[in-house]
Amino acid sequence: MHRIEVDAEISLLEENRKFAGENREFLAKHGVVAFNLMGATGSGKTLLIERTADSLGDRLKIGAILGDVAGDDDYRRVTKHGVKAKMVNTGKECHLDAHLIHHAIEEFGDVDLLFMENVGNLVCPVDFDLGEDYRIVIVSVTEGDDVVRKHPEIFRLADAIIINKVSLAEAVGSDVETMVRDARRLNAKAPVIKMDLKTGEGFEEWLEWLMDTYERARKLKG
Repeated sequence: MHRIEVDAEISLLEENRKFAGENREFLAKHGVVAFNLMGATGSGKTLLIERTADSLGDRLKIGAILGDVAGDDDYRRVTKHGVKAKMVNTGKECHLDAHLIHHAIEEFGDVDLLFMENVGNLVCPVDFDLGEDYRIVIVSVTEGDDVVRKHPEIFRLADAIIINKVSLAEAVGSDVETMVRDARRLNAKAPVIKMDLKTGEGFEEWLEWLMDTYERARKLKG
């Protein structure tokens, strides 16, 4: 029984890699730069997309494939900010996978920057490449200052790490610097941005990283 389960998992991941490769080819062909945005429910993923669209929407056409177990709340939110969006409900699955993206991505060949907002958790999305160019992880201080070291793999694979809601740290008893140290210990290459999307703290730093990364990726895509 154990052998069958292992074989099934290997087959599933191999199939996912195949679709991820096709997604990556599509993005390259159309010059779209894609970001897999991962974080727990309530960490601020959707608000980050909204604020980013408000700031960059006059320069870039922004798209979003929004993963959630059920509902269309995030879709209704981001479309109010001029984002071209598609909702992908995963049902019982706790993550997006490349096959789900494969079904949605053909509608986004005309955007410049595409967010793939993953389902809200820090465990399940780790193993599933979606065909994205970069991975972003956002966590909130309200999740506790041990959240980073409790979920090491997702932070090791990140291209950027955001610690959000820093203005609430004292109220919820979290130490922001502990979270920063844990993130840097796991991943010395990724920038760690201390942010508060309500107050605006750290947002300009995020936009600078995003635009630099976007421009670099566009040059590589030709």
